[in-house]
Amino acid sequence: MSDKQKQLLPQIKLLLEAGDMSALRELLHDQRSSDIAEVVELVDNEQKRAIFDVLDKSTSAEVLEKVDEATRAELFHLLKDNEINALVSELDYDDAADLLAEMPDEISEKVFNSLAPADSAEIRKLMSYSEDSAGGIMDPIVISVQEDATIAEAINKIRAAEIDEDFYSVYVVNKNVRFLGDVRIRLLLTRPENTKIKDLIDSDTIYVNADADQEEVRNIFSKNDLIVVPVLDKNHRLIGRITADRVIEVAEEEAAEDLYTIAGTDADELDNVSVFHAARIRMTFLLPCLIGTGITAMVMMFFKSKDPLVYVAATAFVPMIAAISGNAGLQTSAIVVSGLATGHLAALKLGQVVTREVRIALLVALSCGILGGVACRILLNSKGSIVNIEPARLVFAFGTAMFTAIMVATTLGLFLPFLFRRVGIDPAISSGPLVTTANDSISVAIYMTLTLLLAA
Repeated sequence: MSDKQKQLLPQIKLLLEAGDMSALRELLHDQRSSDIAEVVELVDNEQKRAIFDVLDKSTSAEVLEKVDEATRAELFHLLKDNEINALVSELDYDDAADLLAEMPDEISEKVFNSLAPADSAEIRKLMSYSEDSAGGIMDPIVISVQEDATIAEAINKIRAAEIDEDFYSVYVVNKNVRFLGDVRIRLLLTRPENTKIKDLIDSDTIYVNADADQEEVRNIFSKNDLIVVPVLDKNHRLIGRITADRVIEVAEEEAAEDLYTIAGTDADELDNVSVFHAARIRMTFLLPCLIGTGITAMVMMFFKSKDPLVYVAATAFVPMIAAISGNAGLQTSAIVVSGLATGHLAALKLGQVVTREVRIALLVALSCGILGGVACRILLNSKGSIVNIEPARLVFAFGTAMFTAIMVATTLGLFLPFLFRRVGIDPAISSGPLVTTANDSISVAIYMTLTLLLAA
């Protein structure tokens, strides 16, 4: 929370406690909607209701759109149906579509029924796209002119357009609304009014398809330093645009989603303030991990009868094997997941990535195998007499097992993100607790098998 917001919150609470709604209205009138939204997230439901009572409709709509999902879910139940209807009607189509997608079905249907048919149809069209696609995050309101128009006609169309957001170019289409390119605003201001638009078209304009993943859109913006990009349908017709501010939101959402996935939870946890709701979501990830660790214990028990004395010595180093191999695999998967998300690996062939990562894995596995073997020798030095083998044999077995386990773990960390991406699963899952738990079980099984074979 910024210093300004820290000062604003006590003032609002003081006016709410005093019941001075007139002063509260005057105070909030000069505040940014983003600052008000942050305050709304921190006060109780009764105070939320009071704040919305003094805000004008336009500001209320902006605040509703800017608060976090859990707060918005509370507001959906605090506000009356007619209030929600009025606030949604104040929003741009893309923001309205996002809000309606979050609402309970019974509330969203009431909102749809209250909207003008044209507005309702436009919002439903947006909601038909995947929420993670270019179509799902685009603004369908664009300014376009036909190629045979003049600059004077284009400027008149701009003046007549009802669009609140800034724009930097005019899109050009043919008679079939197929996209041809764009014309920068500066050209419209500096060329004679009778100049034909087709003479000014930049036919090399970067665009995205409606079904493109929002991660791909973000990477296109980043690589090309774009402010806005047009969105086309499968027939190459102009259907909307995506602005840089929307891409910033997407980047934040993607980063948060990856963080939640890696941590073994889900962004849905924030949709509800209930601790039972959050615990249920976390348990969906932890329960399979519990099963996985149970399998690891079964693997350990399987080897118990093979050579009890060697088993006792080998068991002491299981945590080291699981931790080192698991973290080595996590490092590889994190690099690959990050590279796929930012597009840094998109231009590389799988073979190139494999060649690089395998060489790194070999160096890491060899280093850990040697250092782990040295650590094993030091730890066994004073206790070598407890087993019927020379400590050197167990050290060799441990080092070999460490090397092998790391190679297997890094191989999984390398290929699983590509595999998940290919089948349409978020690659970040490969860095999550489910895969790392499975990795531990595999590493321990490899270690115990090699140790008992080589040290027996």
